[in-house]
Amino acid sequence: MTDLSNDAGLWATRALGASAGAAVSLVYLLPKSRLEAASRFFTGLACGTIFGGPTGIWIAERLALVDRLSASEVVLSGSAAASLCAWWGLGILSRIAGRYGARGR
Repeated sequence: MTDLSNDAGLWATRALGASAGAAVSLVYLLPKSRLEAASRFFTGLACGTIFGGPTGIWIAERLALVDRLSASEVVLSGSAAASLCAWWGLGILSRIAGRYGARGR
């Protein structure tokens, strides 16, 4: 069972990493509207906060950095990566739906 402790430091690290991932994503795939920006940002924030730990562990193991990184660094990088992926995924799906959804009408 997963330990969902109330460690405020790790939760803050998750939120910071998720926010950083969402902010960096703005540079790469600009939103077309404020609504798109807000929905993608909050989706990135939620995904980064929820999946930051497992994503960080997966990345650290793949890059053989488990022994070199602290728990905070693993969570921070994992949250940023999960948020970045959520941003990209939602942004790309939004563009595809906008492009092909208009043709069906």
